[in-house]
Amino acid sequence: MKKLIPFLFIVMLFAQDGPGTLSPVVTYWKTLSSDEKETFLFSYMTQVYETHTELKNSEGYGGITEWYYNNRAELIYGIFDKLEEVKISEMAKWIDEYYSHGEYANRPFFEALEFAYRFADASGATMWEKYENLKFDKIKPGKN
Repeated sequence: MKKLIPFLFIVMLFAQDGPGTLSPVVTYWKTLSSDEKETFLFSYMTQVYETHTELKNSEGYGGITEWYYNNRAELIYGIFDKLEEVKISEMAKWIDEYYSHGEYANRPFFEALEFAYRFADASGATMWEKYENLKFDKIKPGKN
């Protein structure tokens, strides 16, 4: 049973239905209370961390481990590094915001998490201020 849970978790995260229908992970996310969303988010981040650690131990640092780091784990490590400044509860609210827009309603959870982290970490009190500050940060000299 223990081996089945991570498999189901991964399938749930990557499963996509056709346009206009919600993916299983989005449907599940929308059924959770605020506290449950924070627990889910922390569990997701912990699972990514543990998966990357296991890949390093079993596969080494190249190939799939490098891809996984670049495409999943790097963001999670960044979030863990800033948990004193960026609260999981605030990120959960930004994930709700992301999924509240129809064009993003069926996007992968990782994209919603990336959006949430960027906005939770950005300066500004309102979404518009955060957007403007993020846009400005992109064009500052010395930034990519």
